[in-house]
Amino acid sequence: MQFSVIFEAQLADPTVEREHQVIRDCVEQAVFAERMGFDRIWAVEHHSLKWYAHMSAPEVFLSYVAARTNTIRIGHGVVCMPFGFNHPVRVAERAAMLDLLSGGRVDLGAGRGGTLQETSLCGVDRDRTEAEVEEALRIIGRAWQQEELEYHGELIDIDPHPVLPRPAQTPHPPLFLACSRGETLVKAAELGIGALVMGFAGPESVAGMRAVYDTARAERDGSRFVSSVVHDHFSVLCPTIVLDDPEEARRIGIRGQRFFAQSIGHWYGGAGVPDEAVVAGADEAAELRRAAEQVVARLHEQDVPVRPTSTATFNADHAYGSADEAIAYVERLREAGADEVMCLVQMGTVPQEACLETLRQWGEKVIPHFRAGVNPRSAD
Repeated sequence: MQFSVIFEAQLADPTVEREHQVIRDCVEQAVFAERMGFDRIWAVEHHSLKWYAHMSAPEVFLSYVAARTNTIRIGHGVVCMPFGFNHPVRVAERAAMLDLLSGGRVDLGAGRGGTLQETSLCGVDRDRTEAEVEEALRIIGRAWQQEELEYHGELIDIDPHPVLPRPAQTPHPPLFLACSRGETLVKAAELGIGALVMGFAGPESVAGMRAVYDTARAERDGSRFVSSVVHDHFSVLCPTIVLDDPEEARRIGIRGQRFFAQSIGHWYGGAGVPDEAVVAGADEAAELRRAAEQVVARLHEQDVPVRPTSTATFNADHAYGSADEAIAYVERLREAGADEVMCLVQMGTVPQEACLETLRQWGEKVIPHFRAGVNPRSAD
């Protein structure tokens, strides 16, 4: 089982000074994650999503982290692949250069970046995003395995050109797809690439999503593979805060998750701006339930069906509390079929010291539990 950390660069009260600091904080966390024995970091790509994600140039962030580290894998989780965001050849060039300079440590995930806020900024045709993501993956897989790339598809034509440099990994860095629905899980399996899965609904939901992925893997015939190399890997998001004081960890973690859920609701569902206030001693579990009820009420007002996914981000059953509680939760994720646990620690209201302490607790207590014969690491 593998362990990673994912970065959104979220922040409450997003002044310029705080924005700059949160990016520096993410770098510090990423470097510390290597010391604590994590296998990988992931950085998202989003544009113009104030509060929710200020990580607009992950290729620069990941390059900087790669230069500060030696062994931890460097993951795009994900690149926005519609052509208006990133031309597929430019993605291949940048990722290959990073793979070369990092010593073969890159993983490349693909996603849509499909909010109206983002697509309108970059002139992306929202009706073409899914098709463009798939075509981009085919172009990138081909560019990295041929002396010259020539591609003539439904959406784009590329006459013969060498795509330089070639990546360090042979034949190329592993490919992934962001998956939040059954349809995208089926697509990832049929394309022969890994799945990056939102795990907010809990291990039972993860098990169901794993079953969809595995069924599609069993039924595929290889006709849609984007590369000669198949990469079946199931990575699951795991919100977590772990401290010596389990109740404080739950309070901080659930508060951070509420900010995350309200931020994503603002940009993806038309809700109001996220609540930025942190109230000492507040019953955060109750506040999270209240926020979920507000989502349901708004959907009812708009005559929109309320599905389980509508409130999944408000589920508080995650790896919050003590290291033993985190271990128990990860055991449930492993039983559900997770190949990798992507720790979501950096949420908008979570202070830097809590993020670093959580990474330390995972490195010294949680990760060693799942690695027999590996001595616990120390921050000292």
